[in-house]
Amino acid sequence: MKTKEVLNRFSITAKKSLGQNFLTDTRILQRIVDAAQLSGDDGALEIGPGLGALTEYLAQTAGNVVAVEIDQRLLPVLGATLKEYSNVHIVHGDVLKLDLEALWQQHFRPDQQVSVAANLPYYITTPIIMKLLESRVRLNNIVVMVQKEVADRLAARPGGKQYGSLSIAVQYYCEPEMVCIVPRAAFIPQPNVDSAVIRLRVREEPPVRPMDERHFFAVIQASFAQRRKTILNNLLHSPLCAGIDRPTLEAMLQQTGIEPSRRGETLSIEEYARLSDTLLHIAKK
Repeated sequence: MKTKEVLNRFSITAKKSLGQNFLTDTRILQRIVDAAQLSGDDGALEIGPGLGALTEYLAQTAGNVVAVEIDQRLLPVLGATLKEYSNVHIVHGDVLKLDLEALWQQHFRPDQQVSVAANLPYYITTPIIMKLLESRVRLNNIVVMVQKEVADRLAARPGGKQYGSLSIAVQYYCEPEMVCIVPRAAFIPQPNVDSAVIRLRVREEPPVRPMDERHFFAVIQASFAQRRKTILNNLLHSPLCAGIDRPTLEAMLQQTGIEPSRRGETLSIEEYARLSDTLLHIAKK
């Protein structure tokens, strides 16, 4: 499929409001499909199929493909470009508003391996990824094209500037792996930022088992409230530590093996799990 020809044929222009940048480099399309590790019996979910370039590659590899497209203008385009593929089902809707469990029940078998492959709109990358993970639908891999800066944050390790609450949340559910960097010239129109393809291998079990998962994530958010502050000062100003004075919190951090002078960006996911559990013990006393 030649993207320019399709755009001209249907008089389509990219919508800035939807963050549309159509990927044209076939080598990158193949890298995305390869990274998803699909077999002929697997299912694939694509978010934002656009003109159907990636969808076509997925249809040639997976058993069935569900493509969710929010832009009604593109539905007839997809109908034309994908008419040869009976294993593709187009869903018109906003993935952030869809009931993913219902979507899985309708389109994928209970025993089917399913992966996500998508060129995501950059302005809603994080909400889409977190919805996929928090919904707990059956997923093997999430392979997405995102802004390179976001990919760096998803894969960041403790101690770096890119490491933050998003890094920990995603790595609680997944093992991230950078697939490739994508030049701006690979898109129509060209974006203003560099891009990257990242694979998130969904874990069967998280690397830690905090006593209370919601509290665990709340502690992480509080620890990054102001990145330049120490873990002690951030927690002191958090509702999670209401009623705990500085000396008590300082002693608790040291007992947990965390120096109070450290910043949130230096703590590992295991340290956050210990911290969360310790705070819960204090709260119950």
